[in-house]
Amino acid sequence: MREALKEAQKAFEEDEVPVGAVIVSDKKIIARAHNQVERLKDPTAHAEMIAITQATSTLGSKWLNGASLYVTIEPCSMCAGALVLARIKNIVFGAKDPKTGACGSVTNIVNHKKLNHRSTVEKGILEKECGSLLKEFFKKKRCERN
Repeated sequence: MREALKEAQKAFEEDEVPVGAVIVSDKKIIARAHNQVERLKDPTAHAEMIAITQATSTLGSKWLNGASLYVTIEPCSMCAGALVLARIKNIVFGAKDPKTGACGSVTNIVNHKKLNHRSTVEKGILEKECGSLLKEFFKKKRCERN
C-alpha cells in the first residue's frame, strides 16, 4: 500500500485526484499507476484502469488470475467492473468511498452473485494516510474556488 500511496502523491502533485494503485503478481509489482483524468482528458483514466492495462500487458494475458490490486481508495463501479472482467484475485484498499465505492460501501460489484468472478476484498489498510491525502486535495480545491 505504501507504493500505491507514492503513486497517489504523484497524482496530487499533478493536480489530479490523488489515487494510486499497484498490481502485484508472484510477489512482484507488475503495474504502477495514478489518476490521469485531467492530463489525458479521459474520464476512464483512473489509477486502477491504467494499472490493469499495464499489468495485462506485462503478463501478456487478459486475465490477472492470482494477482492483487493495492489502491488508496475503494474502487468505483467502473473500476470494480474492470477488475471483475480481469479476474483479479485480491483487492486491497485504503479509504472507503461512501459516495461511489463499489467494493462494499455503496454497492458490491466485485462480489455480485450473478457475475462469473469474485474477488477477496481487504479494506482499511493505511486508511488514515490514504484518506488524509484525499482530504487535503479537496480542501485545497475548495480554497482555490473561493
